Amino acid sequence: MLPTDLLMNEHRIIERMINPMNKQIAKISSANKVNTGFINVTVDFIRTYADHCHHGKEEGILFRELSKKNLSPEHDATMKELIQEHVYARTTTRNLEEAMKDYANGKAEALNQVRRFLNDLVVFYPKHIEKEDKSFFLPSMQYLTPQEQDTMLKEFWDFDKNLIHQKYSKIADEMERLASSLP
Repeated sequence: MLPTDLLMNEHRIIERMINPMNKQIAKISSANKVNTGFINVTVDFIRTYADHCHHGKEEGILFRELSKKNLSPEHDATMKELIQEHVYARTTTRNLEEAMKDYANGKAEALNQVRRFLNDLVVFYPKHIEKEDKSFFLPSMQYLTPQEQDTMLKEFWDFDKNLIHQKYSKIADEMERLASSLP
């Protein structure tokens, strides 16, 4: 198994969210209201799985190792584009979360913002995934020796193994902070 096989398998899970997100956009348009639970789960999924877990391995491991190699100008440019696209996804997800908070606080104009940011993510992810799968991941493996690929795959597994502990440690920190502010 190549390290990029694991990343492409994660893409398939991310892609599974696109149809439900599209359906939610249609429901927002037809009902003129937002399912706050759906948006909260979507934000958590994108932030935790797509960004922290998936993009975390790409940026923190794959791109780190590839940046040590003499990449072709095309591959170097693509890697830089992918990093900027990750920034875009983080910003859009943060904007969606903020729009959702505004909507929950009764700001009427926030409904359109929620719909827009959700749509931005629906449009973004398939194109981003296609670029990685078809133009970057497999060609990038030529820069790594089989031993480097095996080491990277092990580092991916170690990264994933610690992920849930990081997430719930942050939740416990937040709950402690909230509890300390209560009378």
